[in-house]
Amino acid sequence: MNFDLADLRAFLSVADFSSFRAASDNLHLSQSALSRRIDKLESALGVTLFNRTTRKVELTTIGRAFVPKARSVMRELEDALVGIKEVTDRVSGQVTIACVPSAVGYFLPAAIKQFHEAYPRVRIRLIDESSAEILMAVARGDADFGLTYIGTQEPDIDFEPLLEERFVVACPAGHPLAKHKRVTWAELARHEYVTIAQGSGNRFLIDQALSHVESKPQWFCEVRHVPALVSLVEAGLGLGVVPRLAMPPKGHSGLVSLPLEGPRVTRLIGLIRRRGREFMPSAQLFYDMLLKTRRKGSVG
Repeated sequence: MNFDLADLRAFLSVADFSSFRAASDNLHLSQSALSRRIDKLESALGVTLFNRTTRKVELTTIGRAFVPKARSVMRELEDALVGIKEVTDRVSGQVTIACVPSAVGYFLPAAIKQFHEAYPRVRIRLIDESSAEILMAVARGDADFGLTYIGTQEPDIDFEPLLEERFVVACPAGHPLAKHKRVTWAELARHEYVTIAQGSGNRFLIDQALSHVESKPQWFCEVRHVPALVSLVEAGLGLGVVPRLAMPPKGHSGLVSLPLEGPRVTRLIGLIRRRGREFMPSAQLFYDMLLKTRRKGSVG
């Protein structure tokens, strides 16, 4: 039906005062604006709510029957709004989130800001570690939940996928390959190459994809975390293969992202939690907020 709560409020005010003038003063509306609201409500309901003469305003039989229903709607809304305010004021404590460093910049800043504005009494603690450490932190209960790309096969872990992400070549803007539309692994093998260390989940995905590739790039430097690798590439030490979300936004660095072909490497980013564990209210609220960032398709 084409009416809103302001129209209901106008109706109840006229019903209470039996006067358009008094009701308009109460609502700080002009009489013509108030009359339009009543007309809109009557048109939407298909009934006449008031009998109006030059001397008085009276509720019709249908109007009198509608008054308690309208009051009930307004009361339920007010109770709901009060409840939301009470929840906001009451929620406190700490939420601990374990997150792979390469996904921190994409998922968390906006969500943390939004959550802090809504629940200022809640403290947020981040554990930015490797995927294996994040899985252990969630399994041990050191973190309420995690944001990572492993855990889909763990029997005691629930995994909620958010998006699929491609790996790309991190390339300095002045590098000979920077203007290429895409890069192959064979081309990478002809240039200086830095990589993630053995034991990393990202390194495992890359090595798995390259298991049948003959021309593989040979690294001369390796690091434990993706952000460190991006920094080395930006400093001009060589090329690197990183998840797309780990790359700085366009125009914010001297790097470019190049699509990687033959073979393509991807990972599935999602939220993990220990199966059967109940969240505290603050953790549940943050978890639900992050789920709303879920996107279909892939990033690459």
